[in-house]
Amino acid sequence: MNHGLSDRVRMVALDKFVRPAVRAGKVRFSVAVRDLMRHLRADGFPERNWPQVCTAIQAGKFLRENGLEIEAVDGPPKKQSPTVVVRYRVAGQGETPIAEAEGVKTDAERPESWAFRLTERLRGLMKEEIAARGGTEGYIRWVRGYNEEER
Repeated sequence: MNHGLSDRVRMVALDKFVRPAVRAGKVRFSVAVRDLMRHLRADGFPERNWPQVCTAIQAGKFLRENGLEIEAVDGPPKKQSPTVVVRYRVAGQGETPIAEAEGVKTDAERPESWAFRLTERLRGLMKEEIAARGGTEGYIRWVRGYNEEER
């Protein structure tokens, strides 16, 4: 019986929160258990069954099937309360089954590619600055405040 309820929780979370966020192109979004419970109660879900709701939307099955990662779970230490808010991140390109099913291209960037992109941009800026100071030697002199005319 509980297995069926967990599946229902995951289906409602998918329909009411995950799919709309992915369609809107969001890479990060959150699901508040209290809001999810409102939708579930309308379908006759047991009133005080929020521990099952919390478990179902944090389960590996839900994450894998929808290409999601949990960034954080806000709420009390046990993470089993109607005040819990689960913050998700849509996985990178090629890893988003829900986005593919919805026909949405996600632009989620993995941390490694983000770091590489930024360091390459910095490298380009430094290259220009060094060239403007007459090469590496001139740049080092400039950084050290060394001026040949003061000698």
